[in-house]
Amino acid sequence: MSHPEQGETPARHPGAILAIILISYLMIILDVSIVITGLPKIREELSFTTAELSWVQSIYTLTFGGFLLLGARAGDILGRRKTFQAGLVIFTLASLAIGVAQSAEMLIIARGIQGFGAAILAPSTLALLSFSFAEGRERTRATAWYGSTAGIGAAFGLVLGGVLADTLSWRVGFFINLPIGLAMIFLGARFVEETTPTPGKFDLAGAIGSTLGFGALIWGVLSTAERGWSDSTALSAIGVGALIIVAFVLHEARAAQPIMPLRLFASRERIGAYGARFLFLAAMVGFFFFTTQFLQGVDGFSPLQAGLGFLPMTLVNFGVAMTVPRLTETLGNRTLMLAGLAVTAVGMIWLAQADAGAGYVTSIALPMALIGAGQGFCFGPLTASGIAGTRKEDAGAASGLVNVAHQMGMSFGLAFLVAMAALFGGPADFAASYHAAMTTGAILLVLSLVIAWALIPRPARAPARFNTAGS
Repeated sequence: MSHPEQGETPARHPGAILAIILISYLMIILDVSIVITGLPKIREELSFTTAELSWVQSIYTLTFGGFLLLGARAGDILGRRKTFQAGLVIFTLASLAIGVAQSAEMLIIARGIQGFGAAILAPSTLALLSFSFAEGRERTRATAWYGSTAGIGAAFGLVLGGVLADTLSWRVGFFINLPIGLAMIFLGARFVEETTPTPGKFDLAGAIGSTLGFGALIWGVLSTAERGWSDSTALSAIGVGALIIVAFVLHEARAAQPIMPLRLFASRERIGAYGARFLFLAAMVGFFFFTTQFLQGVDGFSPLQAGLGFLPMTLVNFGVAMTVPRLTETLGNRTLMLAGLAVTAVGMIWLAQADAGAGYVTSIALPMALIGAGQGFCFGPLTASGIAGTRKEDAGAASGLVNVAHQMGMSFGLAFLVAMAALFGGPADFAASYHAAMTTGAILLVLSLVIAWALIPRPARAPARFNTAGS
C-alpha cells in the first residue's frame, strides 16, 4: 500500500487502523442519538426540568462544536495518535461519569466534558484516516466507510437507545463505552502509527477565538430553540459569536501557522461539501428529534417501540452503506452525493404528510426507508469532498472543518426547525408542528442538493479518485 504523504512509510496494518478509526468514530455518533429515545426516562429518574433536559443534548453539541478546531490543530502540532488517545480517554471517562450520575447537574457537566473529548477525538479519526490511506482508490474506500459510519451510527443509536431505556436502563447506553473505549485505547497504542508533529508555534489566539466564537454562536442558536428568536440574550450571543468569528478569520489571514488555514476555502469542492453537509445535518437532526416525539406522543409508541420504529431507516441505511465503497469507484462521489440528497428530500417530503392515526407502514416506514437510503449514499461522498486535495499540514484543520459543519448544522437545524414548528403548529397540535418541521427539513435538503450540484465539480479523471483542484 502506498502512503498518502511523501517520505512516509506505508501503514503497516491498514485493516486494523480502519477498524479502530471507525469504531471510535461510531462511539461519538452513537452518543449523539442514543440519548434521544431515553430522554423521558432520564427526566423521570433525575428530576430534570424541561429546560434542563434540553441541555442533555445541547451541552454535548456546544462543547463538541466549540472545541473542534482546537482539537484538530492540536493533532497537527502534537501528533495525531497522541490526541486520538487523549480524546478516547476523556470521552470514555466522561461516559462512565454520565452513567453513574445521581443529579441533573452532574449529568450535564459530564455530558459537556464528553463533548470536549469528542471534539479532540473526531478530527483525529478523520485526520488519521487521511494519513493512513493514499489519495485515490484506497482513501476513497476508507472515507466511504467513514461517512457511512456517521449515518449508520445516528440511526442505530435511536434504536439502541429505545431498547436499552425500556428493557435495562438509559445508563447502559453510556456504560458500554467503557469496554469499547478501553479496547480502542489499547489497540490504538499498538496499531496506530504516530504522525510527525508540525513544527512551529501553536496559534493560541486562533484557538481561543475559534472556541469562543463557535461556542457563543452555538449557545445562542441552541438557546433560541428554548427561548424563541426574539430573546435578547440568545440574539446577543449569536451577534457576539459572529463578531468573534469575523475577528478570528481576520486573524487567521495574518497568522503564520493558522488553526484554520483559509486556503482550505480555495477549493469549490470543499466549500460545497461544507455547505451541503451543514444543511443536510440541519434537516436530519429535526427528523430524528421530531419523529421520535411523533411516534411516542402522537402514535402512542413506547420508547422501545419508537426505537424499533426507526429500523426501516437503520436497516436500509446499513445495506446501502455497505455498497457505497464499491459504487463510489464506479459512479464517483458527486453522482452518489446528488442521488443521496435527492432521495432523502423525497423521503422527507413524504414523511411530512404523516398525521395522527395514519398507517405506520405507508406514512412512516416507507419514507424512512428512502431517508435511510439517501443518507447511506451521500454521507461518504460529503466527507470525501470535505477533505479532498488537502495538504499534509492541513489534514487536521480540514477534518475539523468537516466536523464543524456537522455540529453547526445540527445546532442551527434544531433551533430553526423548533422555531418553524412553533410558528406553524404549536404544542396543542403536534401533528401540525411535525408537518411544519419535516417540510422545512425537506426545503433545507433541496438547498443542500443545489449547493452540491453547483459547487462540487464533475471529476476530471476516473471516479475512483478525488478532485484535488484548489488545494
